[in-house]
Amino acid sequence: MIGLFTRHLYVRIWLAVLAGVAVVVLAAGWAWKVADDQRSAPLPRDVTLRDAQNNAFANGKSMRTSRPGEPLEFLITLDNGQRFTMELGPRIDRRPSPPPWLNPHTGIFWLLGMVGLATGLGLYPIVRRLTQRLEGLQRSVQRFGEGDLSVRARDSGEDEVADLARRFNDAATRVEQLVRSHKSLLANASHELRSPLARIRMGLELMGPQANAAARAEISRNIAELDQLIDEILLASRLDAREADVGTVETVDLMGLAAEECARVDADLGLADGSALEALTVQGVSRLLRRALRNLLENARRHGGAGMVTVELAAEPGWALVRVDDQGPGVPEALRSRIFEPFYRLPGASERDGGVGLGLALVRSIAERHGGSVRCESAPGGGARFVLRLPRPA
Repeated sequence: MIGLFTRHLYVRIWLAVLAGVAVVVLAAGWAWKVADDQRSAPLPRDVTLRDAQNNAFANGKSMRTSRPGEPLEFLITLDNGQRFTMELGPRIDRRPSPPPWLNPHTGIFWLLGMVGLATGLGLYPIVRRLTQRLEGLQRSVQRFGEGDLSVRARDSGEDEVADLARRFNDAATRVEQLVRSHKSLLANASHELRSPLARIRMGLELMGPQANAAARAEISRNIAELDQLIDEILLASRLDAREADVGTVETVDLMGLAAEECARVDADLGLADGSALEALTVQGVSRLLRRALRNLLENARRHGGAGMVTVELAAEPGWALVRVDDQGPGVPEALRSRIFEPFYRLPGASERDGGVGLGLALVRSIAERHGGSVRCESAPGGGARFVLRLPRPA
């Protein structure tokens, strides 16, 4: 019986509810009996009249009973058949009024209320203790879903909640091991790919002048694309690992950073009306923020056709904005969230357009790592606009 009580949560909940109902029922029955006894009328009493010599010459019975505050009447019959009515006035109760919970008329309601309150207070610790572990398990699952793969739930006990916690911990351990194995394999594969790429690049440089220039250009382009893919895969892997060190957090001047990157790709740089230069500093990793802006500029240059690429910096309360506009065909509204997925390309785009499909995904990861966001919308003059939103220091 003790094992059944400790192993099954529903048994404990059922017994706790049953005990509470039993206490309320017993208290209500006792309160009802007490109140009913107080309301019960006294039984009729015999009445005898005696003279000065203590001789009985008349007797009678009480005609009706009385309640507190009402008169008492008796019917008296003499030996000669005469009948009289004797009335006793109401008893004056000079005692102080009882408190509400002892009042014969309202006491039962007060008593039931107090018993219910006491039962609720007594059962709360029992029920709360049963649900605290469920809440702890819920928080662990939430943190695990947010990316903290090291979180584990408390699995003390032998009931269903403990069994569920142990199963969650086992599954979380397996998932963490699989993710770490995947990241390790990815890092090792990326490292191993760099060696043959370096040899290919060296062989290409040693090729004589008689080599086909077009072939050399194609090989160089493929090598550069593979090198970029490896670099972006490694960076994406480090950004996905929350515990990984991605650089030193410092104060970054967005205006200076944007000016350097715009000069590299010949893009226009402007400042939104009402924005101050001193308001365009953020706390972050300079190398990552530079990479995010560079990816946005390269994406605009790649898909914006021959039009000009413009960058505009703006400040909002608590936020710094970087807007990158191009004059290309734009992005359909239904696909503006999908273009930030790894390796996703717009319909009609080919691999020869350049890029490996990770640039915008890295921008989103970098923005989220800094507590910000990135979105795509339509540019005012046509084309696409990418808005990088970063929190400013208070």
